[in-house]
Amino acid sequence: MIESPAQVATGFAAAWNAADADALASLFAEDADFVNVVGLWWKTRSQIKHNHAYGFRRIFPRTVMTLDKVAVRELGPDVAVVHAAWSLSGQIGPSGDPVGDRSGVLSFTLSRSAEEHWLAVSAQNTDRVPGAQTYVAGDGSLTPATYARPS
Repeated sequence: MIESPAQVATGFAAAWNAADADALASLFAEDADFVNVVGLWWKTRSQIKHNHAYGFRRIFPRTVMTLDKVAVRELGPDVAVVHAAWSLSGQIGPSGDPVGDRSGVLSFTLSRSAEEHWLAVSAQNTDRVPGAQTYVAGDGSLTPATYARPS
C-alpha cells in the first residue's frame, strides 16, 4: 500500500533490487504507460510486469539500483509528479559479461485512488549521458553530442 508519492520511487527501487516484477508492477495502475530508456512504450500493468521480468532474467539479474534524489511535486490533492535520479551497477551485456555503471532519471505521474493509495499512471525512464546535451543521428545510430563551446 503506497501512502505517499515518494513511496512509488522508493518502492520501484526496492522491487528492482529484489528483481521482483510483481512488486514493481503493483506500483502501477492497470492501464498505466511506461516508456523505457530506449523508448519502448508499454501500455498496461501486465506489459510493465512482463518486460521487467524479462529484464531481470536477461539484462539486470544482479543489478543494484540506488536512488540519489527524489523530488515530489503535488499538483492537487490526488495528482503528483515524482522524479527520481538513480544509479545502477551490475548490468551484464548480451554476452553475459559485466558492463559499466549507468545513471538516469525516472519520472512518474501519480494518481491517488478512492482508497487513498497512490499509483503510477505513467512513467518514463531516461538515461543520463555525462557531458551530452543531445544525440546526433547518423549511420543508423545515435551518438551523444554537446554543442557547448569551451570558454
